[in-house]
Amino acid sequence: MQVLVNLIPLSSDIWVYLAIDILIAISLLFTLRLMSGKMASVSTSNELCAQDNFAFGISVAGRMLALCIVLSAAAVSSDKSDFMGAALSMLLFGLVGILLIKVGRILHDKIILHRLDKEAMIKKRNTSIALVDSASAVSTALVISNVMVWVEGSDINALFAVFSGFVVTQAILLTTTRIYERRYKENNQSGSFQRSLTKGQLALAVQHSGNLIGTAIVVSAAGSMLNYNPVGYVSNLTGWLIVGMALTLLLVALVIIAKRVVLAGLNVVQEVDQQHNIGVASIEMVLSIGIALIVSGLVA
Repeated sequence: MQVLVNLIPLSSDIWVYLAIDILIAISLLFTLRLMSGKMASVSTSNELCAQDNFAFGISVAGRMLALCIVLSAAAVSSDKSDFMGAALSMLLFGLVGILLIKVGRILHDKIILHRLDKEAMIKKRNTSIALVDSASAVSTALVISNVMVWVEGSDINALFAVFSGFVVTQAILLTTTRIYERRYKENNQSGSFQRSLTKGQLALAVQHSGNLIGTAIVVSAAGSMLNYNPVGYVSNLTGWLIVGMALTLLLVALVIIAKRVVLAGLNVVQEVDQQHNIGVASIEMVLSIGIALIVSGLVA
């Protein structure tokens, strides 16, 4: 009789590792939820339930998804030689992930979107800002997680490599955001990209979220083209930066072509920037992420 399912033999210890990883993950997610309220000087329960602040919920959800992405990489790269080593590796990378996600939000607030007060906008229920905030956290986590899989072990050299990936992510997100800001200004009679977000322009937020996540996906693919050198701190940093930026520029060009073909006959600038058409913005978001996935798959 033909075998219907051919399973790869699994170690009997897999359930123990699963229990350890899930326990640590849930504990860290709960910690992240508490920290989100403390950092914003609000009660998470009050904001989510009593105030029904959807923007705050979207922002916290984005950070939770970002943490889960980082933890998934920690689970893959953790040492499976013993239970204690696996738990410590998972906990270490999880705490590093929380730290870098938090630092990334601060940098995104103070440097990338420096003309607005993100926390204040989220408190005022600005879902556009919250959506971009979530996309920023997820973008940072995508690159960090791929660097975690790229490195070997969980020693100090691996942590330096992870930090290098974080720096590269913020640099490229800053560059791409400035490019899109400039293009928005040219297409909207010197209008301000960040000011439009503060006014609750949701279509623009959806469009830009796709840009951020798509950029992170192609930057993550740089690991497939680079060799890991535990003590090559400079080469690791410059390698990720140069290859990541090259892939980002390739993505920008391909997305422009894809949008002109797929959305032929539509005035995208008018639909998204002026008429706030979320449907067209959603298609743009999918094209950015979809093309990024294809490029990433090809490189890998």
